[in-house]
Amino acid sequence: MDYRAAKAFILNKLRAELSDQLTYHGLHHTLDVLKMASELCDSEGVDGREKVLVKTAALFHDSGFVKNQHAGHEAEGCLLVREHLPQFGYTEVDIEQICEMIMATKIPQSPKTLLDRILCDADLDYLGREDFFVIGGTLFEELQQYHLIGDEQAWNKLQVSFLGAHRFHTQTNQAVREPVKRRYLEDLQDLVATYA
Repeated sequence: MDYRAAKAFILNKLRAELSDQLTYHGLHHTLDVLKMASELCDSEGVDGREKVLVKTAALFHDSGFVKNQHAGHEAEGCLLVREHLPQFGYTEVDIEQICEMIMATKIPQSPKTLLDRILCDADLDYLGREDFFVIGGTLFEELQQYHLIGDEQAWNKLQVSFLGAHRFHTQTNQAVREPVKRRYLEDLQDLVATYA
């Protein structure tokens, strides 16, 4: 399989076709997920062909946003995977594994394998990072652009609910990101408690 050519193809497609309104789900998010997926593969002992599959899934996981809609973007991404990856030497088995990883990222996340767990954690890695509020702000802005959220109070209540339900799936992120995420959840719960 020609990972480099597949990567160049999808990055060019995302660069050309993603809406400017996607302040969170833009090219920068895909590159962040790729970086974190690669690091998680290293810390979770995944290498070789499996690591290439995870990285490919990371590159394609939000490619369905080229349709400029939030609902069903994972399935749209799998359509792109099935359409384009065979020309880069990916087998049917590779493609099914990649699509399984992408579909596992659908909220609520449903990972079954270690590779699924790595992609899921890479996708939401920011929940336990220092840039949580900055990145969260870009998601709030995007959801407002698409009329999917109301005001800041509604957003903060949604974040409390989301963070409360979310779990990291890899040993790495359970150890490193979960404690930080818990702090953010407590801070947001304190803030939401002040709402009338």
